[in-house]
Amino acid sequence: MSGADIAAIFGGAVVTVSLSLVGILIGLPIGLGLALIRWANVPFVARIVVLYVSVLRATPLVTLLLLLFFALPNIGVPINPISAAILALVMNTSAFNCEVWRSALMGFPKDQYEAAQSVGMRAGQRFRRIVLPQIVRVSLPGLVNEMSLLIKVTPVLAVVGVVDITRAAVSRPGPVPPSYGRAGRVLAARTAAGRRVMLA
Repeated sequence: MSGADIAAIFGGAVVTVSLSLVGILIGLPIGLGLALIRWANVPFVARIVVLYVSVLRATPLVTLLLLLFFALPNIGVPINPISAAILALVMNTSAFNCEVWRSALMGFPKDQYEAAQSVGMRAGQRFRRIVLPQIVRVSLPGLVNEMSLLIKVTPVLAVVGVVDITRAAVSRPGPVPPSYGRAGRVLAARTAAGRRVMLA
């Protein structure tokens, strides 16, 4: 494998990791916010969140990506491949993260929340000091699993022209299987490293 091949695959890996990280960093808090809306059962808004989560969880990432990339310009909203990729990743992962967070919130002991309320803690304090530390521990396995899945599905971004690790591998001269094999090893190592970091 030549230096150009290594550079191309490395560059694709950087793009894949960067897009995955952006999707994760934005999708996590959005998912938490959506879960809190459902947990609090905010009138009308909670129903919109239910619809949002249900539709996005049932929509394949590649379908969502193509819809954003080709449909938005038709209604006067220009979007480039990178922006479409980030938006699709954020929408997808926020919907799945919402259900992970909501599951933890539904299992949170209400007596602890009521006890904090009885001693005069404000809503923000109750959430930061009592609720959040406990639901993070409960949600962590599910969130890490969702993050790993997000990293592994990023090759679908190539359908709109994003040069990720898979597209970089297949575009190199020579037999395709060896290039895919190299990209696969890099992808597996990256996913494993990411899981170890998130679980540390």
